[in-house]
Amino acid sequence: MAPELSSNITDTALIFEGGGMRAAYTCAVVQELLRREMYFDFVAGISAGSSNSLNYVARDIARAEASFVDIAEHPDFGSWRTWVRGKGVFNSEFIYGQTGLPGQPLPLDWEAFKANPATLNVGGFNARTGEHVYWTQDDMPDLPAMAQRIRASSTMPGLMPIVQIDGDPWCDGALGPSGGIALDAAKAAGYEKFFVVLTREPGYRKAPARHPRAYDVVFRRYPKIARALLDRAENYNRTLDELAELERRGRAYVFRPTHMKIANQERRIDRLREAHALGDAQAKRELPDWERFLS
Repeated sequence: MAPELSSNITDTALIFEGGGMRAAYTCAVVQELLRREMYFDFVAGISAGSSNSLNYVARDIARAEASFVDIAEHPDFGSWRTWVRGKGVFNSEFIYGQTGLPGQPLPLDWEAFKANPATLNVGGFNARTGEHVYWTQDDMPDLPAMAQRIRASSTMPGLMPIVQIDGDPWCDGALGPSGGIALDAAKAAGYEKFFVVLTREPGYRKAPARHPRAYDVVFRRYPKIARALLDRAENYNRTLDELAELERRGRAYVFRPTHMKIANQERRIDRLREAHALGDAQAKRELPDWERFLS
């Protein structure tokens, strides 16, 4: 029998930024929200933020951490050796296609995920057309369909193989017009108040591409990816500006890591555990501020 779940925060959207393994820090926010039974009715994530969103909707505190910390110890997690073999620096077929199954390293409670009434939005980018979409539970009738879309949203072009969905190539939703922060999805759903979890430190601004011409060469098969990568810094910084204005008006709470010491491709387990501990400590420090904002 499926569990009976409900939401208790219905006027605020929860948004998770991506950032690869930097989510080892921000998955602690997922855990703290769940421990405190803060259940948002709308959740959106892009790239690694889609996995944080998935674990939040499934209400799985242990899986939230294991997805970005413990899994890095698995021999099939990925490396430059798997990249040479065409499986990606992160072995996405294993991470998203296998680990969530019963008996695997990150089994997903599918019944809990489906029973949650919250709306989930997962951002993806069509590498052929340049279209950006947000998939919802309506696009995820079963575990394989869900895993395929989380994988696509998290696929960093050039580092992981493009994902085929219904005959079209898809990759990292951070290439969309928001730059990787799903504020646009929440606004489109009618929300005017936002709880946003970023993976960059305060004051961060994304710099323009240093070698723009290289994108045309590397992604000659997918020119839409090359164009989107060139536009990403502008899109991302524009969304940061909008968030800053929403904060000023009291309509957004933005969690920004104060001690982000790892990069998006970090795989050293000790560094990931340290990042998680820092994120956990910060989440607990900020909890009173969360409660004031959400009240």
